[in-house]
Amino acid sequence: MEAKNKKLFFLVTIHIAIITLSNTLVAIPLTIYGYKITWAAFSFPFIVVATDLTVRLLGKTTAQKTITYSYPLAIISSIIIVYFEGSPISVAMRIGMASATAYALGMLIDIHAFQFIRERYFTWWLAPALSTVISNFIDSYVFFSTAFFESADEYMALNWIEIAGTQTVLKIIIGLIFFLPTYGILLNFLSNRFSK
Repeated sequence: MEAKNKKLFFLVTIHIAIITLSNTLVAIPLTIYGYKITWAAFSFPFIVVATDLTVRLLGKTTAQKTITYSYPLAIISSIIIVYFEGSPISVAMRIGMASATAYALGMLIDIHAFQFIRERYFTWWLAPALSTVISNFIDSYVFFSTAFFESADEYMALNWIEIAGTQTVLKIIIGLIFFLPTYGILLNFLSNRFSK
């Protein structure tokens, strides 16, 4: 029982660290070839890798518990980050709730999609590839619509649809090109360690 609690604590810590980093980076806009995105597109895909590895190596239940325990901490972490970046508490609370809700919804759907695909197709890369597409689409659109639809931030209120679309496509591309191989390497490494 103690070993399970340590693993769960470790997984929750990883999730909260990635969420905190992504919430910091989402406030930093970036334009690539005329497309508006934020730097969070480069950090958030790590959470999909962590979730898919958890499902694969420790099971769906452990992954769901990780999301459940991370959710309230994600709200608090997100609010603190946004508030200390200089936003009023009302804005920080809106973005914090949007971020945590998008994370929880995206990852819970990722868990189910990953497991569903994995049980039917035995190619190691198909489940993480398709679940990356699904979870990033849901996460991006839930977050940006909840956080910035008719918000006081004029730039984000006017551009959230474009940013969400671009961010989704970029996160999927980054996930498939960089994080899918990372998933494969980590899966191989961790599978060998778990089998010993």
